[in-house]
Amino acid sequence: MAEIALQGIQKRFGDTLAINNLELTIGDGELVVLLGPSGAGKTTTLRLIAGLEEADSGSIRINGLDMTKSQPAERDVAFVFQQYSLYPHLTVRDNLSFPLRSPVSGLSEDAVASRVEEIAKMVRINHKLENKATALSGGEMQRVAIGRALVRKPTIYLMDEPLSSLDAKLRAELRVELKHIQQNLGATILYVTHDQVEAMTLADRIGVLREGELVQLGTPKEIFEQPKNTYVAERLGQPSINLVPLCSEWPVQAPANATQLGLRTDHVQLHSVDTQTQATVPAQVQRVEYLGDQTYLHLLCVGQDLTLLADPATLLKEGDGVALELVQPLFFDQSGNRLSA
Repeated sequence: MAEIALQGIQKRFGDTLAINNLELTIGDGELVVLLGPSGAGKTTTLRLIAGLEEADSGSIRINGLDMTKSQPAERDVAFVFQQYSLYPHLTVRDNLSFPLRSPVSGLSEDAVASRVEEIAKMVRINHKLENKATALSGGEMQRVAIGRALVRKPTIYLMDEPLSSLDAKLRAELRVELKHIQQNLGATILYVTHDQVEAMTLADRIGVLREGELVQLGTPKEIFEQPKNTYVAERLGQPSINLVPLCSEWPVQAPANATQLGLRTDHVQLHSVDTQTQATVPAQVQRVEYLGDQTYLHLLCVGQDLTLLADPATLLKEGDGVALELVQPLFFDQSGNRLSA
C-alpha cells in the first residue's frame, strides 16, 4: 500500500468546472470517504486517480511517484464501480481470478487458486465459486466485484458507491464487512458516496465535496461536531440539523455576526412545559413520527419548524407543549460559515 497525494488538481468538461484546485492526501492504510451530492465531483476524482480522465492541471502522486500522465495500467489501482461489471459468462472463480491471469502478474496456477480461495472466503462467496455470475443475487454479485478488486493487492482501492444499489439490510451488512476487510488488509481505500451513514461508519476521514471543491476534511467526529459551514452541517446527522434564523427569543448568547442557529438533537434538552424558565423556550408538538427504535418529534418553536429525536417510549402527542433548553448550539453567519460560540 502507499500514500496518494493530489495537488492542485483541476478538471473541466467544456464550460463545467468539475474539480477545482483539489488538495488531498490519503495516507498508507487509510480509508477516506468523499461525501457529497450528485455532481459534486466524487466520481471524477476517482477517475482522475485511476487515469480514466486526465487532469487539466495539478499532479497525482502515488507512493511518491508522479503518475499524472501515466496510463491506467501503470498506476496499480483497483476500481470497484457502482454497477457490478462482472463477466456474465464466467463463473465466480473465473471472475475473481481474471485480474491475476495478466501476463505481468507472473503467478502460478496454484498461487492464483490459493489467492482466489482466500478472497472468496473473506467476502463470503466461497460457496458460489462454480456458479455463473448470472446465477447470483445482487448482493452476491457485489461481493464478487469487491473480491475481484481485493484479489490484486493494488496500491489503492477506488470504490464508487459500490453499495448504493443494494437493499438497506444488505447494505448495512456489507458496510460492516468492508470495514473489517479493510482493517485486516491494511488497505488504502478512497470511497465515494452520497450516503452519510456509509461515510460515518466507514471513514477514517471524510472529505465533503461541493461543486468540485473540497469544503472540509476531517474525522467523522470533527465533521459532525465542528462543521465549517451550513453546507457541511447538512450533510451529516439524522434527522438533519435544524437551521433557523437567530432572534432575541432564543435564550442563547450568540457571537457577533451570527444570523443562524444550528440545532441538532444533542443541542436540545426537552423539559415539561411546567418547568419553563428564562433558560428555556416554549414549543408545541406538531407531529410524532414513530420509527420503531427511534421517534422523531416535529415541533413548532419561535415560529420555526424543528425536528428532533426523542425517546421511543415518549408519551408526548400532537398538541402537547414542551420547554426546550439549548445546550452548546452551533452559530452561523449570513454566508453560512460557522462562528465560534
